[in-house]
Amino acid sequence: MLKLAPYLAIGWVLGTYFQLQQENIWEVQTILAVAALSLALFMCAWALTQLSQAKKLNSSFRYQALRGLQLFCLLLASGAFAMSLINLRCLLQDHRQLVREIEGQDIRVTGMVASLPVQNAMGVRFNFEIKSASHLDTKLPIPLPAWVELSWYDREGGGLGGVLAWADMHPGDTWQFVVRFKAAHGLRNPGGFDQELWLWERGVMATGVVRSGKRDAAPQKLSASWLYPISQARQFIRSRIAMSLASVDHPSQIHAGVIAALVMGDQGAIVRADWDLFRATGVAHLMSISGLHITLWAWLFARVIGLVWRWTAKTGSALCLLWPAPTVSAWGGAILATLYALFAGWGLPAQRTILMLWVIVLVQSLGLRWPRIWVWALAFWVLVVWDPWALLQAGFWLSFVAVGALMLGSPVHVSLRTNKRINDPELVQEDGLKDFRLNMGNSIWQGFLVLAKEQWVVMIALTPLSILFFGQVSLIGILANFVAIPWVTWLVTPLAMLGILFSPFWQVALHALQPLMVLLEMMSQLPGSVWVMPVPPVVIGTFAVLGGLLFLQAWPWALRCWGILFLIPAFLWQEPKPSEGHFDLWFADVGQGNAVIVRTANHALLYDTGPQYSENSDAGQRVLVPLMSRMGIQLDRLILSHRDSDHTGGAATVLEAQKAAKVWASLEDGHPLSNLRAVNVCLAGQKWTWDGVQFEFLHPTPADLLIKSSSNANSCVLRIDARQDASFQNKHHEEEPAKSSALLVGDIEAIQEFALLQRSALKPVGVLLVPHHGSQTSSSAAFIAALMPQWAVVQAGYLNRYGHPSPKVVERYESMGVKLVSSPDCGAAHWQSVKPHQLECERALRKRYWQYRSH
Repeated sequence: MLKLAPYLAIGWVLGTYFQLQQENIWEVQTILAVAALSLALFMCAWALTQLSQAKKLNSSFRYQALRGLQLFCLLLASGAFAMSLINLRCLLQDHRQLVREIEGQDIRVTGMVASLPVQNAMGVRFNFEIKSASHLDTKLPIPLPAWVELSWYDREGGGLGGVLAWADMHPGDTWQFVVRFKAAHGLRNPGGFDQELWLWERGVMATGVVRSGKRDAAPQKLSASWLYPISQARQFIRSRIAMSLASVDHPSQIHAGVIAALVMGDQGAIVRADWDLFRATGVAHLMSISGLHITLWAWLFARVIGLVWRWTAKTGSALCLLWPAPTVSAWGGAILATLYALFAGWGLPAQRTILMLWVIVLVQSLGLRWPRIWVWALAFWVLVVWDPWALLQAGFWLSFVAVGALMLGSPVHVSLRTNKRINDPELVQEDGLKDFRLNMGNSIWQGFLVLAKEQWVVMIALTPLSILFFGQVSLIGILANFVAIPWVTWLVTPLAMLGILFSPFWQVALHALQPLMVLLEMMSQLPGSVWVMPVPPVVIGTFAVLGGLLFLQAWPWALRCWGILFLIPAFLWQEPKPSEGHFDLWFADVGQGNAVIVRTANHALLYDTGPQYSENSDAGQRVLVPLMSRMGIQLDRLILSHRDSDHTGGAATVLEAQKAAKVWASLEDGHPLSNLRAVNVCLAGQKWTWDGVQFEFLHPTPADLLIKSSSNANSCVLRIDARQDASFQNKHHEEEPAKSSALLVGDIEAIQEFALLQRSALKPVGVLLVPHHGSQTSSSAAFIAALMPQWAVVQAGYLNRYGHPSPKVVERYESMGVKLVSSPDCGAAHWQSVKPHQLECERALRKRYWQYRSH
């Protein structure tokens, strides 16, 4: 049976992968039918086993054929059973979805705070276990998901809705709120973070905002309890760390959040500038409760328990005879590491590390002398069974490929003096202080070489994955990790953990962190420290990963060089670009704000940069920079239509990443962004040509800028026209010329629309960025009639508080025959001038059962 286990595991993983590609969850009848089919296939495989072992089967060919058919049945049976089981899990979870009819309504809920509240300058976010819910007016009960994620913002600047109210919030407390709920919904961009999958994986089926304005009923704390002791302990430690480090008068005080992250996994405490530095230098995995830290503490716990257990044998205890010290230390280390992971927040990376530790402990306890790669494969399978959606997580693959690469390319520990392994008995036969010092020096040098080789192995293995997932490689990552791994693991983290016993150690840990931060800052400033490149297709990326692993094998170089050939296509890949004379648009999904990427054959511009979400997050950092990196885009121009924050919120981040981009805007003198880059004023009549594509500003005029009206009125209006030729016709409507033009209008209102009509500046276009996110103050009937776009795109937040797009505006576009799409339902929208009658929505291209659907 053990010989068949790999085939069962492979079939299970393949079945899990195909289940993750499903657009819909299976019905109960389908689940039962597939489960019955898998049982039948298992029985068929058993029958084939009995038949292949029959004495009268003397033909080798027949035996091999039956054996192959048996293994094929096992693969299908295991995969089918995995798919039916995962679909059953999904079906049970899907029944807890939010009823869409109550979205946007004010609901009174009573429940318990079920997680550590995550605070920032704008508010607090926490998980909430709902006990009861009812309408405000009718008092009738409402069915809601048992677990939701709530956000409580300080919209009134303090008081009942501000920091003073939630300062008394602790895990286990029972509160009563008035909440406005939304279905689990996130931004949807090519290769971007899938927030809907993240919520689904955690079992969060709805999100909500606590109503805490002056006209709303004040939130009430009803009672306190000890039902979440670990989260309460984490909050207590976090408050102690904050108080201890608040008095530090030193430049390192700005890095205080790293200490909280290392002690109890509060990654939200790390400021954005530090996160940017850690990502640029490739050490972000160290600055929280990572698998490396959990493994470290498991090893330390095991060593201490082993020493204590052996000491009991010297006292005459018979415990060591009942349970051997290696077994006790391994189990004790795993148990304490599990408790530590729980204290650290029990995040998904911690869960995966703990499961891997327990697999190793169980294999050792059972006395199984498996090759290390078998243990790795078993841990891989257990994690896929535990969390099927981990197969779609970059962190899962990065951690497992790194461990697997170290197993395949593990160095041989050889003494430099005797050319023998370091555990050779001859090494300990030498005496004298001189020999001891020499051996110690050799051991240190050998450890240095081992660490260097391990870093090289990990870099070779993870570089293809970094390109595939992030579109960039930190060229200084190997050097930064070479310094940061021992510094953080063996110095900063132990000091930070000792602070739990004696708080001054937290200040010592913070000071110990400062030299590393200075070094990382210097490394990040080196030219070419981060290599940005387009993200290749999955097939090319997979071959690159296999090529990296092949290169690490201890085989002849004639074979290992094939790995380099597999790697090369990933580095040479280029994203397809528009042909000469044409352009395409990416309407990024940034929530309530505008952001449009325009590409020609050799140039690119970005029109607006979306909103700022919090003090540590904006559309540039979360959406635009990763998207442009993924597509290999280097901006020539950044156009900011006007000063409103939902159009300029990500500008600073974009400018930091795009050093060569020139800025055009209608910003007033003294705007903070003018300190980052010289700003050119956009004026009607300005024109330029890129690769045969015509660009022209239609608004504002110099007279408009002299009028001190709202910033919306001075929005930069940009028209883009592809080069027309005889073949550029609509294939389905030859009598109608294809509209190969686009108009980006910012937040202009009806008055500016009328002014454009008066100047005869409006001509039909193929695609229109709907003015002011679909506000009823814009999109007049005359404006739409003059443009008659094939497509109109609304960039707005899901169920935003402004009500964009207005139902009247939506009806106006539809009544005039214009196809209207909105980013909450479409995600990122892609339009090409060469195919003006087509518009691709990201949500329509890759539908999955956990994703939001409008109907």
